[in-house]
Amino acid sequence: MNIQNADLHCHSNVSDGTLTPEELAARAKANGVELWALTDHDEVGGQQRAAQAAAALGLPYLSGTEISVTFAGETVHIVGLGFDVADPGLAAGLARTRGGRELRAREMSADLERVGIAGAYEGALKYVGNPDLISRTHFARYLVEVGACRDTQEVFRKYLTEGKPGYVEHRWATLDDAVAWITGAGGIAVVAHPGRYKFSANEEYALFSHFKDIGGRGVEVVTGSHTAQDYVKYAGVAAEFGLFASRGSDFHSPSESHTDLGSLPFLSSGLSPVWEALSERVQV
Repeated sequence: MNIQNADLHCHSNVSDGTLTPEELAARAKANGVELWALTDHDEVGGQQRAAQAAAALGLPYLSGTEISVTFAGETVHIVGLGFDVADPGLAAGLARTRGGRELRAREMSADLERVGIAGAYEGALKYVGNPDLISRTHFARYLVEVGACRDTQEVFRKYLTEGKPGYVEHRWATLDDAVAWITGAGGIAVVAHPGRYKFSANEEYALFSHFKDIGGRGVEVVTGSHTAQDYVKYAGVAAEFGLFASRGSDFHSPSESHTDLGSLPFLSSGLSPVWEALSERVQV
């Protein structure tokens, strides 16, 4: 596939983005994206709409999701690409993963009330239609609304992160679970934005070693939260572990995201793009 501007990581309002799947498809097309995937958190409810919108625009499309897992005490995100959206094993696994979000959200709200921010659960719900999908991002938008912070970046400096008010740990699926669900549905599992995780060198090596051993096949090299140094580092990881390289903005919102759809540097030469391994799964 002669593609350079693939964007295989973004979020709609089906999870914690602010745009609809249709609006994202239009934005991707307008920004020159040549292959697109919607990767809502632990959810495939927007996939049919995204695929239909992309098809209407002549934009090639891959199915996607982003699954939260726990590895070595850290929350890690695994992007699944090119899977069968109707696969029952994947659907059941994602439903179990979503199930813990509401309880966690209520605990987050109680902790915020302790520091004088009342009604945060109900406030966050205004930004999400389904309590099963409530996340820290929805709480952050409420904290901006009530004036507790100027913007969502300030929220995550003062609240909702480890050691700060409103932080509640959630135990997600295991890495083995997520990779099994994705591969069982015919897709490829990709480690999302590895530069964000606070792993030691040994822990990171353990992550990629185990990921490869259980059938993981890709790593995001170029993504919105990576630096130029990260691009080089994770290109090296892809080569070391024999992984396909992926690329995605992790776009959530025009007003909140630093990196727009389709605006990233291209993958460097010498890498094997993940979309080449998924050419038969691309919907055109």
